[in-house]
Amino acid sequence: MKKNEILKISEIFFSIQGEGPLIGYPSFFIRLFGCNLNCTWCDTPYAKGNNSYKEVKISEIINFWKKNYSDIPYITITGGEPLLQRSVYTLIAKLLKEKTVIVLETNGSINLSKVPKCVIKVMDLKTPSSGMEKYNLYQNLKYLNKKDVVKFVIKDKKDFEFSIEIVKKFQIFYYTQVFFSPVSPFLEPKILAEWVLDTKLPIRFQVQLHKVLGLK
Repeated sequence: MKKNEILKISEIFFSIQGEGPLIGYPSFFIRLFGCNLNCTWCDTPYAKGNNSYKEVKISEIINFWKKNYSDIPYITITGGEPLLQRSVYTLIAKLLKEKTVIVLETNGSINLSKVPKCVIKVMDLKTPSSGMEKYNLYQNLKYLNKKDVVKFVIKDKKDFEFSIEIVKKFQIFYYTQVFFSPVSPFLEPKILAEWVLDTKLPIRFQVQLHKVLGLK
């Protein structure tokens, strides 16, 4: 079996999309294993490090979706960091042939030039509380358009002020959408919402809907 036909998978599941531009849609999730960053507030630590994973053929993933969820076109590829595995590009290409709508969730530290333009990219820019802001690859902004998202995960006022500064410095509204999300349980959602309102900027506030609903 060719290496580009196999992926290290943390989990595959079906749930409500809890964040991003397709929030609320039933979606098929493919969580790839492994991450090159180590955010202090990571909410998926089981998808990296010494935790378990399965090596799965891409054809098996697609056949599973076809058999069980073919009426659902929305597919989210997440992690960990999905772009660490070169085979993800094979997965994306084959899913696009199936006329699916793909959301790629990425931590913003890996070049996006090889990701097809039609893929909806949800790219983090890491804030100071994550401990990973030095890995932000700002040149990725040029690969985003209005359907895509730059996401800032906010733990405190320092994170918020950092994020506003970056949004303005790089004129991110020109490229794409901007989402702010609070780090649970450290920042009360209402407080972040009030900060966003005070800016009078077109920032989209979001909470993780799947967690509110008690879903994966």
